[in-house]
Amino acid sequence: MKISKIVLPTCAFAVAAILSACATKPPEDPALIQAREAVGKLESDPLALQVAGKPLQEARDSLASAEADARDHKSAAEVDHMAYLAQRRAAVGEALVDETRATQHMAQAQAQRDAVVIAARERETDAARAQATASQQQAAASQQQARNSQADASAAAAQALAAQQELAALQAKQTDRGMVLTLGSNLMFDTGSDVLKPGADDSLIRVGDFLKQHPSVAVRVEGHTDSVGTDSYNDALSQRRARAVAHALQDRGVESARVEAVGRGKGLPIASNQTPEGRQQNRRVEIIFSDTQGQFVSSR
Repeated sequence: MKISKIVLPTCAFAVAAILSACATKPPEDPALIQAREAVGKLESDPLALQVAGKPLQEARDSLASAEADARDHKSAAEVDHMAYLAQRRAAVGEALVDETRATQHMAQAQAQRDAVVIAARERETDAARAQATASQQQAAASQQQARNSQADASAAAAQALAAQQELAALQAKQTDRGMVLTLGSNLMFDTGSDVLKPGADDSLIRVGDFLKQHPSVAVRVEGHTDSVGTDSYNDALSQRRARAVAHALQDRGVESARVEAVGRGKGLPIASNQTPEGRQQNRRVEIIFSDTQGQFVSSR
């Protein structure tokens, strides 16, 4: 019985020592941990297999050798050496991946710059094309305007020539004041009167017809007298006779704005007032015609 009591505690102590030895694990090599992290980081990069396949495989192989050496309880120096190789080969792969990624970024940046330049050039080209088109259109418009102006000028010249020919048919004459039709007062008025004679209708009807056919032409009706009588009398008489002719034209459909009546009195004789014939020529009514644009040659 004594022997049994001594043996049992000794056996229990041995079993506890064995269990304690089994439960205690040696600390893991730091170099091996770093190698795993480096290889794992490279493996997780999407570009690794594409651009760093060889360094990645070599890093894996070195890491596997380090793991095997650790399991086989080889020396720490051997494990560390293989772990170091795994890290270095993983670093080579990382460098290739970084270089590739940097090249891709540069290519993308260059492509973006090229796109910006191309877009700017296209805008410049479009602007130049638009400007050229606008210039062509402006030139065409200017040419058309010139043609229209030339056509208008030709038409105006033809119209002016036709009007001049018609006025010549009315016995109007070209003077420095424009086309002037002279009506003798003895045919238009009785002596000292401002009432038109019936015989004046023929001349005034033809003048009125001309003015209606040429609505842009205006007239200035001037009354003139000889030198017999006072200045005030002659001025008033010439004014009344000019108005009588102007009103007669208005009665025949000519707008009042196109007809001006002016009394000149005895101030503008065309012959000598010393003879009856000369005084008869000075007693007159003159109708001065504007051009086809409504402009008079002279304001007199």
